[in-house]
Amino acid sequence: MTVPDQQGTIPTDTDVRPTTIRVVSYNLREHTANGELAALAEASDADVICVQECDSNDLAPSVGGLTLAASTKANRLGLAIYKRDDRFDVQDFSIHSLQKSLHDRVLAPAHERLIAMHLRDREASTDVIVASFHASPLTATNSLRRKQIEAAHQFVRDLSSEAPAIMVGDFNYPWFQTNLRRKIESHGFALSLSDQPTYLRYRKFTGHFDFATSVGLHIAGVETLPAGISDHRPILVRAHYEAPAASSSRSVEADSAA
Repeated sequence: MTVPDQQGTIPTDTDVRPTTIRVVSYNLREHTANGELAALAEASDADVICVQECDSNDLAPSVGGLTLAASTKANRLGLAIYKRDDRFDVQDFSIHSLQKSLHDRVLAPAHERLIAMHLRDREASTDVIVASFHASPLTATNSLRRKQIEAAHQFVRDLSSEAPAIMVGDFNYPWFQTNLRRKIESHGFALSLSDQPTYLRYRKFTGHFDFATSVGLHIAGVETLPAGISDHRPILVRAHYEAPAASSSRSVEADSAA
C-alpha cells in the first residue's frame, strides 16, 4: 500500500498498545449499496462500520457479525454505526445537526450530520469514541465544511474529553486539504487520508472525499477498499491505542533516579 504524504498519525515515537481497532466507513449512495454491508463487514474483518446516506428504516439489525448500535431518524440521507457486540459496550451516544448550507436548506437531505458514540472496548480495557460524519456537498463552501468539522470534533469531545476518538465519513473535501489539515490539527486531531482516491464517479471530482480524523490513536493505515455500486469506495482504518502509561512510568523512574 502506498500511503500519501498527507497521511496523518500521532508521532511515530509514541508508545502504542498492540490492540487494533478496524473501522470501516462507507457512503451508501442514497442507500443503494446497503445490500453490500454484510459482505463488506466479513471481507474487511471490521470491528465498527460507519455508514452515510442510508435509509434508517431499511437497515438490517446486524451485518456480518456486527449489530446496529444507532442511526439517525430525521434524515432522508441518514447515518448509522454498527459494532461488534462481543467486543464493545455502548456507554453513550449523541446525534447532532451542524451548520446548514443553502443545499441543506432547499433540499433538506440531512438535518443530522454526525453520530458520535462512546464505546467501552473490553478487549483493550479502554474507552473509545467512534463517530460517523457527513459534511455538506460540494455546492457548499470549504469554509462551511471546516466549521462543520470543528463543531463535530467538539461534539465528539463532549462525550469524553480524554478517551481516544476517531471520526470517519464523507468529508466532501477533495481539494485544498493543506488548510483543512491545519484547522484540524488546531482542534487537537490528526487527518488521515487513504492510499487511493475514494470518489470516482465524475472525472473532475476524483479525489479523497472519505477519510478519518483522530486523537489519541496511532493510525497504522487507511486503505481504500474495492468499489461497489456506490459512487464512493469504502475505506478501512486500522488504528492502535496510545499507551500513555508507559511513557508516564518512564518519567517517574527517571525522576526517582535523579
